[in-house]
Amino acid sequence: MTAYKVRPAPAAPPGKFETGTGNFEGMAGVLGAVEYLDWVGDTYGEDYADKYARRYQGRRLRMKQAMAAIRAYEYDLVRLLLDVLEKTPGVTIYGLRDLRRLEERVPTVSFTLKGWHPRRVAEELNKESIYVWDGNYYALAVTERLGLEVSGGMVRVGPVHYNTVEEIERFGEVLGKIAWHG
Repeated sequence: MTAYKVRPAPAAPPGKFETGTGNFEGMAGVLGAVEYLDWVGDTYGEDYADKYARRYQGRRLRMKQAMAAIRAYEYDLVRLLLDVLEKTPGVTIYGLRDLRRLEERVPTVSFTLKGWHPRRVAEELNKESIYVWDGNYYALAVTERLGLEVSGGMVRVGPVHYNTVEEIERFGEVLGKIAWHG
C-alpha cells in the first residue's frame, strides 16, 4: 500500500504511515482506558465471569466482564430515560422506544419538546448543570429527512455507565418543569 509520507520516514510499515511525532497523549489515554475497563470488569463484572471464562482469561476476561456489566447498567439507564421522556408532556422521542428492543440501541436518546427550540431546552437544562447537546450532531441528512433541521434539530441526552439513576430522575424533574413552564 502506498503511503503518502514525509521524505525522512521509513519505507516499511509501520513507520511509513507515521508522518510525525507519535500521539503519545493518545497512547497514554488508551492505556488509561484499558486500565479503567480492567478495574470495571474486576469490580462490577463478577456476574458475567462464567459466561466468558471458557473463551477468555486474564485481562481479556475482565474486558468482556466490564463491557457486559456496562451494557447491563446502561440498559437500566436507557429504560428509565425513555420512561422519563415518555411521561414528559410535549416530548417526541426519535429512535427506538420499544423496551423489548433495547439491545438494538445505545442509551443516547434524541427528542424534541413542543414549542421549544432545541437550543433553548439545552440552555435551560444547562442552568441546572444538566448537559445535553442540541442540533443535528453532524447527522444533517437525518434531521433533514425528519423535517427537523429548519427548527433547530433535536436535543440529545446520552447517559453512560458512570451516570446514576438519580441523575436521570433529576433530568426528568427539570425537563418536566421546562415543559410545564413553556
